Amino acid sequence: MAPHPLSIVLASTSPYRQEMLTRLNLPFVTAAPNCDETPLEHESALATAQRLARGKAQSLASEYPQALIIGCDQVALLDGQQIGKPRSLEHAVQMLQWMSGRTVIFHSALALYNSGSGRWQESVASSHVTFRQLSEAQIRYYLEHEPDALHCAGSAKSEGLGGALLAKVEADDPNALIGLPLFQLVDMLSKEGVDILA
Repeated sequence: MAPHPLSIVLASTSPYRQEMLTRLNLPFVTAAPNCDETPLEHESALATAQRLARGKAQSLASEYPQALIIGCDQVALLDGQQIGKPRSLEHAVQMLQWMSGRTVIFHSALALYNSGSGRWQESVASSHVTFRQLSEAQIRYYLEHEPDALHCAGSAKSEGLGGALLAKVEADDPNALIGLPLFQLVDMLSKEGVDILA
């Protein structure tokens, strides 16, 4: 791939998102975004994910004035309520008990900001995830053996042992559930002149 005049910045410290972006064989840097992730009152899960993805990218614009900045965020939804990251082990147990045997929607928002031109591209990939019927013993076993799950929405780390929690996943982009919709990102980068396969 020929060098691109704009650097690519991933506005995330998540090792999972970094690993996913590495799959595209692109040079990039990572930086921690400065963004309050608290949902706003009466804000939908979809709107929260979109606002945070955009906010994370925007927060790095002054530090990277000539870059393609990738912001992403994921919010889960069940019974009209947002499901974020658990506050504690016991909260994680409660979350997973609530989701047991149910279908949860995970909204994975993506924002690509060209800080040189001011151009935005945004999209959301949604995954419908059906959880198995889980006993409390199974939930506690999972959380004991997958401690990073506490850093995931709903404690569902699907790329690890959390795959055993799931009965079915319906998604346009299987990468979106892990937090970075690669199919849509490839399209966005192409519109900025970055051809992954050239």
